[in-house]
Amino acid sequence: MELTQIRLLVSDFPACYRFYRDVLGLAPQFDNEQGPYAKLSPEGGSAAIALHDRAQMADLVGALAGAPSGHRALIALRVDDLDAVHAELTARGGVFLRDPAPLGDRIRAAHLADPEGNLIELQEWTQPHG
Repeated sequence: MELTQIRLLVSDFPACYRFYRDVLGLAPQFDNEQGPYAKLSPEGGSAAIALHDRAQMADLVGALAGAPSGHRALIALRVDDLDAVHAELTARGGVFLRDPAPLGDRIRAAHLADPEGNLIELQEWTQPHG
């Protein structure tokens, strides 16, 4: 078995697509702002984040519970310079729920949410992870 992607089911596909492309700066595999599916990757080609229109998926599987609320998922992205990325994303319209601060003794982190309420954790590793 091989994990190919983590896919977020979203209700407002265009808003989420623009957030991941324009605010986080992820590169879309193909231009598809209207959906129903997109795959976006950070520079350097690490694992991708996929978006899928929630209503279409509900039709495919026959049922999904009502509209979700609150934070449902957390996506962690490692960065080399958290303060610089925080400033860059703020300039692009990102609104942070938590500014850069220590998170344990080996990570500094900052948090923001996408338009659907999924949390994005930006991590700067202050000590090697093993």
